Amino acid sequence: MNRLFLLDGMALVYRAHFALINNPIRNSKGVNTSALFGFTNTLLNILDKENPTHIGVAFDTSAPTPRHELFPEYKAQRDEMPEELAAAIPEVKKLVQAFNIPLIVKDGYEADDLIGTIAKRAEKEDGFETFMVTPDKDFAQLISESTFMWKPGRKGSEFEVIDLPKMLEMWDIERPDQVIDILGLWGDASDNIPGVPGVGQKTAQKLLKQFDSLEGILKNTDKLKGKQKEKFIEFADQARLSKELATIIIDAPTEDISFEDLKRSDLDEDAVKELFNEHEFRSLSNRVFGGGKPTIASPDSASTPVIQETFKTINEVEHSYVLVDSVAKLTRLRKVLTAADVICFDTETTGLNRFQSDLLGVAFSVKEHEGYFVPAKHVTSDLFPGDKVWVGHNLKYDLHILKSAEIELSGSYFDTFLVHSLIFPDQKHTMDYLSESMLGYSPVKLADLPIKEVSMDEEDLFSQAEKKASKSKKSKEIDMAAIPLVALADYAAEDADITFQLYKKLNKELDTTGLRKVYEEIEAPLLPVLVDLEAEGITIDTKALEETERHLEQRLESLSESITEAAGREFNLGSPKQLGEILFGEMKLIDNPKKTKTGQFKTDEATLQQLASRHQIVADILEYREASKLKSTYVDSLPQHIEPHTGRIHTHLHQLLAATGRFASSDPNLQNIPVRSEAGKEIRKAFVPRGKDYTLLCVDYSQIELRVMAALSGDENLIAAFASDSDVHTATAAKVFGVDESEVTREHRATAKMVNFGIIYGISSFGLSQRLDIPRQEASDIIEAYFKLYPKVEEFMDSTIEEAKKLGYVETLGGRRRFLPDLRSSNNNVKGNAERAAINTPIQGTSADMIKLAMIEVAKLLEGKKTKMLLQVHDELVFDLHVDEHDLIPLIEEKMENALPLPHAVPAKVESDTGENWLAAH
Repeated sequence: MNRLFLLDGMALVYRAHFALINNPIRNSKGVNTSALFGFTNTLLNILDKENPTHIGVAFDTSAPTPRHELFPEYKAQRDEMPEELAAAIPEVKKLVQAFNIPLIVKDGYEADDLIGTIAKRAEKEDGFETFMVTPDKDFAQLISESTFMWKPGRKGSEFEVIDLPKMLEMWDIERPDQVIDILGLWGDASDNIPGVPGVGQKTAQKLLKQFDSLEGILKNTDKLKGKQKEKFIEFADQARLSKELATIIIDAPTEDISFEDLKRSDLDEDAVKELFNEHEFRSLSNRVFGGGKPTIASPDSASTPVIQETFKTINEVEHSYVLVDSVAKLTRLRKVLTAADVICFDTETTGLNRFQSDLLGVAFSVKEHEGYFVPAKHVTSDLFPGDKVWVGHNLKYDLHILKSAEIELSGSYFDTFLVHSLIFPDQKHTMDYLSESMLGYSPVKLADLPIKEVSMDEEDLFSQAEKKASKSKKSKEIDMAAIPLVALADYAAEDADITFQLYKKLNKELDTTGLRKVYEEIEAPLLPVLVDLEAEGITIDTKALEETERHLEQRLESLSESITEAAGREFNLGSPKQLGEILFGEMKLIDNPKKTKTGQFKTDEATLQQLASRHQIVADILEYREASKLKSTYVDSLPQHIEPHTGRIHTHLHQLLAATGRFASSDPNLQNIPVRSEAGKEIRKAFVPRGKDYTLLCVDYSQIELRVMAALSGDENLIAAFASDSDVHTATAAKVFGVDESEVTREHRATAKMVNFGIIYGISSFGLSQRLDIPRQEASDIIEAYFKLYPKVEEFMDSTIEEAKKLGYVETLGGRRRFLPDLRSSNNNVKGNAERAAINTPIQGTSADMIKLAMIEVAKLLEGKKTKMLLQVHDELVFDLHVDEHDLIPLIEEKMENALPLPHAVPAKVESDTGENWLAAH
C-alpha cells in the first residue's frame, strides 16, 4: 500500500510559530526559530512514525485566488503576518528542499486546493492511502475511505488520525460534503467567511439533519420560524457565497505533479546539516545524524536506519550509575571526586521549601554517562573537596540544602540554569528542555518512577526524617521517600550526568557569545551571596501589619463612599465593565473614550492616570485600587511567608529573570512596595531589625541610571551636574525652562524629572504629553530643549541604535549582552520597542551589573561580622546593622560607589540611613 502524505505547509508553520509565541526559541543571534523548529519536528515525526512512500508540502502564494475575485474581503481581516514568521517561511522551504521533498505551489490556489486536488487524484489510483497533514478543520470535507486527516498534537500530545467514521461522528453528519454546508452556515472568522448571522455549529447540524443541505434549507424557509426564518431569507445569497468560499477546489492545475515526483527520496545530507548548523538545531541534528550516519532514508533502502521515534533515553544509552551504599563504594567515590577538577552534583529532597525540605541524597557526576548517588546518611563534607568547579542546575536551591546540612563549598560555580538564561533569555531553562534541545536525550520523568513503601531493609540508609511523606523539588505530587532506593539512585545519577553534559555544551557557548566575563565575574560569584542573603531573611512586626490593615480598611471604606457619592449610585468597584459604564457612559468624563476589543470602556491604570489630575473620582479610584492591592498582596499575605524555623521572611531573588539583568523578587515580591504612597510607607514600617542590638541600615544608589547615562553619553553638561553634586532635576529644569535655579518651581522640577528618566526609556513627545497631561507640541518643545541642553545624550541614543543594528545586540559596561532582532523590523511599532530597549538596556543593565558587583564585594567585607545583608530592592541594599559595627557604614558605601567605575569619572553616589524600621531607614 502506498502512503501519500500531503503537508499543509503554511498552517503547520503558523501553528509552530504561535505555539511558542510567549516563549519563542531563539538562536545565539537572537533569531526566532520557533516556526522552523516546530515544522521540522512534525516532519521528522511523520518520516519516522508513518514511513510514507510519497510526500509533498503545499504552500499558499501571495497571488489572489478565485475566492478573492468572488469576495474581495476574503481573509481581509487577518493581521499582517508577523515579521519573524514571514522570515521563517523561506527557511522552511529550503529545509523541505534539503529533504528532497517536492514543494507544491501554484499562483491563484491555496495549499488547501492543491492538497485537495492531489488527494482526489490519489483516490482514483490503486493502492493509495492519503494523509492530509494539517490542523485546519476545513479539510474534513475531503475525508473519504482512503483519505484521512493527520492532525498534529498540541502541547506534547500525540497526533490524531481522523478517518471517515470518526469525522462523521465528530461533525454529527452523514456525508463529508455536509462539512461544507456547516462551514457555509456557520461562517469562519479566521477567513472572514460571513455565514448566516446567529447560526453556529450546533444549529447548522440540527438544520442539516432536517433539510440535508444548505440548498435544502433555503428551499424550505417557510418551515422555519421567527428570526431564524428572517435571517435565512435576508442572508440567502450570503449563505450561498459562504458555502462557495468554504469549498476546497479539487480540480486545481496539478497535472505537472506526478505521483512519481512525490515518491520519497533520500535527504541531501550536506544541505540538511548546513541548515541545522546555521539555526543551531543541535537536538535535531543528533536525532537525524546520530553516530555520524544519516538516519533518514527512503523506505525501500533496506540497509539504512530510519530516524529514532523519540529522543534517546536511559534505556538506549550506555551508562554507569552507582548506588553508593557501602564503605568501599564511598571510599572509591571520594578518590574520584578528589581527582576531578569539575564536579556536577544534584540534591534530592523531600520538598519544595528550601528551608524545610529534608535531604534524601546527593548525586555526583564527573564524566559523561557516569553518575553516583549517595543516600543522605552518608553525605558528609568530605564528599565536597575544595577548589573545584561545582556544576549544577538551579544551584541556588542545592546550595541552600547543603547550607542547611552545614556543608560549605569552595571553588567556583557553573549553573547550567543561569548560563542558559544568560545566553538564551527567551527560551525555557528547565533541565528536561535543555537535555532534549541540546543533547537529543529525554531524561526519566519523576512521575514515571515506581512508588512503594520504604522497606525495613532500607532502614539503615534513611533516617526517620527522610521517610516523611512530602513533595519533591521537581514535582508537587510525588512522595520522594516512597520511591525505591535503586530507582531513585538511577534517576538522581542521570540528572547529574545530564547536567554535566550540558555543562560541556554551555561552557563553549559562553565563549561563542562573548558572555563568559559577565557570568564568571558577576553571576557566578553572586550565587553564594544570594544564598546567604536569602537564608538571613528579614523580621516582620506582625502587630504593625495589623495596625496597617486597620488603617487600610478605614481608607478603603472612606474612598468607597467618596466614589459612590461622586458616581451617584452604588456599583461594583472591582468590575472594570461597571466602572467604565459609570465614568464614560453615565458621567461622560471625556468625549470618545477608548474601548477594548470586546466593546467595554477601557479602565486600565494608564487610561485612568491621564484623567486623575482632572477628575477627583478617578484619583480616588486609583488610590482605592492601590490600597486594595497592597492589602491583599502584602498586609494579608506577608504573615503567611514567615518561616516557622526562623520567624522571618525569606524572599527569592532571581538573577536573570529580566533581560537587563535586574533582580526580580518573589514569594514574597518585595520589589513593588511603593516608596511614596502612604499605604506603601505603612507597610515598610513593619520591616524591623532582628533584635535590640540591631538597627536597619539602607544604602541606596542615588539617581544611578542618570549617572550611567551621563557616563555612557559623555555629555559635558550632564556630567558637570553630577560632578558638582547639584540636584540634576533642578539644574535640568532651570536650563530647559530658561530660569535661574532659585526660580525653579515644583512643577518645573517634576517635568524635568519626568524627562530625565523618560529619556532613558526612549520616551516620545506623545508619551511625555500623556504622562504630564500637556499638549503634544509642548511636550515636543520640552524634549527638543532637553536635547539642546544635553546634545551628546541624543548622539548616544542614535549611535547606540545604529551600532545595535550592525551587531544585533547591545552591551552593558559589565559585558552583559541583549540580542534585539526586532531592530531590523519594518513594522514601526515593533522596531520602536526594540529601539527603546536598545537605549535602555546598556543603562539599566549597567546599573544591574553595578549593584551585583557591589553585593559581591560587600559580602566579603561582612565575612565574620555580626552585621548581615538582608535585601536587595531596586538600587538599594538593606542590612541588619549591629550597634557595635557602625564603622562599617562608610566601608559599605565605598564598596558600592566603586563596584563598577563609570567612564568620564562620573561618580556613583550612594546615600545611607539607619532606623527602627525600613521606612525610617530609607
